[in-house]
Amino acid sequence: MNIKAEQLLGDYGTSILRMAYSYLHSLADAEDVLQDTLIQYLKAAPRIENTAHEKAWLLRVAVNLSKNKISYNKRRDTIELNEEVISAGELDLQFVWEAVSGLPVMYSEVLHLFYHEGCSTAQIAELLAKKESTIRSLLHRAREKLKIILKEEYDFAE
Repeated sequence: MNIKAEQLLGDYGTSILRMAYSYLHSLADAEDVLQDTLIQYLKAAPRIENTAHEKAWLLRVAVNLSKNKISYNKRRDTIELNEEVISAGELDLQFVWEAVSGLPVMYSEVLHLFYHEGCSTAQIAELLAKKESTIRSLLHRAREKLKIILKEEYDFAE
């Protein structure tokens, strides 16, 4: 394996895999997106200012590849849910992420980036090419929708 690819995999592999999985709900598809993202990086050899920009570039590519994969899978009607990505330490929050995965993509992606990846609203806005105020609105709406789902389906009190 290429030394740069190994470094990228070590530094960002988990984040890219989680991002792809949040879209695809399939570990196999998420692994494909991870591999394709690294290949895209090596082919493009982008000039990156710092590690934050490098991560943002990789996550943006992973988002685009994931969306492409969704379109591909919808045409083939092969979307499958694979729960193996959830680690033993996260089992107590599994129901929350299951509820998040049931939200429309525009909400689940901002929740994932904000809570799982620790991105600021400004970083999310840059990644998704939207205004920061739009991201804050999407986060607010996503939280409200999530609250309703958790209350109804999981009897989760406020």
